[in-house]
Amino acid sequence: MATFFGEVLSVYSRAVEEDDDELDENEEDEQIRRELEEKREVHLHWSPEVSESLKSGNKLQCSDFILAVGQNASSFLSVHILSTPNWDTIGRASAWNERSRAVTGQSCEESACVFYRHKDNPTVLICQVSCYVAEDQLFQWTEKVFDCLQLRELNVTVLSDTSVADYKTADYLGGSSAPFLRSLHTSAFGDQPVCQSLEQPNIVTGLAAAVLNHCQVHRIAAVVYQCYSDVIGPDSVTMETYKPVLTKLGRSIQLDPSPSTDALRKFVRTTDLQSNLYI
Repeated sequence: MATFFGEVLSVYSRAVEEDDDELDENEEDEQIRRELEEKREVHLHWSPEVSESLKSGNKLQCSDFILAVGQNASSFLSVHILSTPNWDTIGRASAWNERSRAVTGQSCEESACVFYRHKDNPTVLICQVSCYVAEDQLFQWTEKVFDCLQLRELNVTVLSDTSVADYKTADYLGGSSAPFLRSLHTSAFGDQPVCQSLEQPNIVTGLAAAVLNHCQVHRIAAVVYQCYSDVIGPDSVTMETYKPVLTKLGRSIQLDPSPSTDALRKFVRTTDLQSNLYI
C-alpha cells in the first residue's frame, strides 16, 4: 500500500490471521473427533478357533441366541444356566465410553460383555452384558455381533433390567407390585411369550431395543423380556422374576431350576436392599 508520500507499507489484516487460527482449531477439533470415534469403536475378541472360522468366511452356527442385559439378567443366567459345566467362553466385546471406567464394585471381567457356547449343542449361544453400552455404540454393537451369526432359523431371547420408575401406567403402582415382567417381540416371533405384552406408551430402550429393532428389520424371531424392579443392584427376588423364561430355554439347554444358596450368594452382594422409587 502506497502512502501520500510514496512510501510503501505492508498490508496487515487481522481477519486473515483470525481465519488461519479458526482453520487450525477446526483441524484440531476434527482430529480429536476422529480419535474419539476410534476410541469408542466396539471391538469383538473371539477365541482362536472362532476367529479362524470367521476369517474363512464362515458364520457362527446359531439356532438360539440368549442375550442378558443388566446385572440381574446376567446373574440369572449365571445361576440357572451357566452354573453347569456345559459352556465354553468363546469371546467378548469391549466398548470404551464415559461410564466404562466408572463402574464401581465390578472387576474388568465382570463389567465385560462375554459370549458363551454350549458344548453339547454348539448352536446355542449366550451373551452377558453387565457393562454400559453408550447410545452411539448400540448400532455398531448390534451390527458387528449379528454379522458373525448365521441368521437362518435364528431365535433371539433378550432379558433386560430396568427401573420400575420408568414404567408408565394410569393405575397406582404400589411397591409390592415390583418386580414384574413384560414382553415385546418381533413380527417373526411365532411362539407364545411367558408374560403379558408391554403396554403403551412404555418402550424398550438401550441395547435391548437396538437388538429388537435389528431383528425386526431382518425378520428374525426375537422376544424381549423386560423386568421392572424397584431395587438397585443384584437382587435374588428380581432374578427370580425371569424364572418363567426357563420353560422356554429348557427346550434346548440343561438348566438348574433350583440353584444352591451359595450360588445365589455369589452374585447377590447387597444385603441392605434399597428402593430407588424415591431416590
